Amino acid sequence: MVMKNLLKRLVTSTGTKPCINVVSGLPRSGTSMMMKMLEAGGCTILADHVRSADIDNPKGYYEFERAKQLENGDTGWLVDAEHKTVKIISALLKYLPLDYKYKIIFMTRNLDEVIASQRKMLVNREEDSNTVTEDKLQEMLEIHLLQTRQWLSQQPNILVHYVSYNTLLTDEATQISEITNFIGGELEPAQMLKIIEPTLHRNKS
Repeated sequence: MVMKNLLKRLVTSTGTKPCINVVSGLPRSGTSMMMKMLEAGGCTILADHVRSADIDNPKGYYEFERAKQLENGDTGWLVDAEHKTVKIISALLKYLPLDYKYKIIFMTRNLDEVIASQRKMLVNREEDSNTVTEDKLQEMLEIHLLQTRQWLSQQPNILVHYVSYNTLLTDEATQISEITNFIGGELEPAQMLKIIEPTLHRNKS
């Protein structure tokens, strides 16, 4: 039965539709900056900017609202994402349809910084930021990331390139070169480099 299901998955995930580029990761891990970098480099992005820039993300969030409804079965919008780049948080990746191929740039970041940034954002929005202890939250995020990495490694229709936000800020040229090689096409590294602003690295571990 397991082999039968695997074969069925391979047959249905041969990527009969065009490839979609995805920027993913935990919230507050550098996904918005990566979207802006890819846009500057020449990628066509899919974003509606319903969520506008604010004090927590002064350069904008680069989100597409319907992408947040993947869990509820809303996949019709993916036809508009063909040959484009869209931002999807890591928790929703498992809901992507099998009949597309995906190239995913997965942003990672020091978890202490992620947690600090998330809590600061909640404070700025006057929302409760203390519903879970930091130790428990870190444990939850570590488990989520481990499970997500394992799941991604098993998907025949998905290629993943992991990018450390922290390393990107200190070794820009190497990281951008690896990103452009992964995405392919005629990207402009010099334009991507202009987007990186170390001054926005405000929640340092």
